[in-house]
Amino acid sequence: MNFLVRRCIVFVGLTVAIPLFGADFQHGAMMRVATLYLSPDTSSQKMGEIERGREVIILEQSTGWLKVQARVTEERTVSSWIMDKGVVQPSTPNGDRILYGEAVDSEDQASQRHGRRGAAGDAMRLYYKVAEFFPTSPLAGEAIYRSADIRWQIEKADVGTRPSSREEDAYLREGMDEQSMKEVMKKFPGTKWADLAAFRLIDNKLCGSWQGSSKCPDKEAEIYEKYANERPQSVAAAEALYDAAWRRSALIQIYKTEDEKKKSDESKTKATALAQKVITIAPQSDWASRAQRLLFLIQQDVPTWGNEVQ
Repeated sequence: MNFLVRRCIVFVGLTVAIPLFGADFQHGAMMRVATLYLSPDTSSQKMGEIERGREVIILEQSTGWLKVQARVTEERTVSSWIMDKGVVQPSTPNGDRILYGEAVDSEDQASQRHGRRGAAGDAMRLYYKVAEFFPTSPLAGEAIYRSADIRWQIEKADVGTRPSSREEDAYLREGMDEQSMKEVMKKFPGTKWADLAAFRLIDNKLCGSWQGSSKCPDKEAEIYEKYANERPQSVAAAEALYDAAWRRSALIQIYKTEDEKKKSDESKTKATALAQKVITIAPQSDWASRAQRLLFLIQQDVPTWGNEVQ
C-alpha cells in the first residue's frame, strides 16, 4: 500500500498504554473527536478534546457518560468525563472492523488536497489499535503494517528536508525510525506484511546522492537483488528486481564516465537479465511494463540516467 501525504502534516506518535492503571480497567479507543468535561454535564468546564485513535482507560460509568483517563497528547494525560459515544473496546462486536473502517476513512482524508487536518496521525493510531485490541483479527497484520507505513512516510518526508539527506553514504544521514517496521516483522513473521516491512527498511540503506559515482548504485542494486532472492514470495519482489535493474542500467553510463568499459558491458548484461526476470515473475504488473520499457532503452543504447541528450 502506497500512502501519499500530499500536504504538511504534524507528526503524531503512536498511542501507548497508559502505565498508571493495571489490566483491571477497561480500555477503549476513540473513533471520534470527543470533548473532555470536568463532570458528566455538557454545561461543566471543558478540559480539552481527545482525538481519533487515542486510548482511554474507563474509570467510572454513569448514564450516557464515561469517566476516563485519557492521553490527549504524548505529554499530557487527564482524567475527565466524555459522552459514552464512539468508544471502541476489545469487547465491542465487530470492533476490529469498526476501527479499521475509521482508519481507512482517515487515511483517505489525509490523501485529499483539502482533507481533515491531522488525519494521517488519526489513521496511524487507529490502525495500530486494531492490531493491539484485536491481535487475532484477520485485519491485524495489515493494520499494524499500515500504521507503520504511515509513520515511515511522514518521517521520510521530514528526513528529506534535512541537509544530511544529500549525503552520499547512508550512515552520514539520519534515517527513519525502524522500530515500528521491526514490530510488524516480529509479530507477523512470514506474512505479506513482514515482507513489505522488510522492503521499507531498505530506504535507510540507500545513498542520499550518488554524486555521479558508481559506488552507490552498485551497492543499492545488490541490496535490492538480495531482498528479491531472500523473499521471492514477497509482493514487493518484482519492484525490488526492477529497482535493481534500473540501477544496473544507470551503471552502464556511469561506468563509461569512469572509463570502465568492461564493467559497463557487465552492467548491461545484468540489467537486461534483471528486467527480463521482472517480466517473468509478474507479467501482468506495472513493474513488468516498466521493465519492458527499460529493456527497450537498454537495447537502443539510450542512457537511463543522467542528462545526456543524443
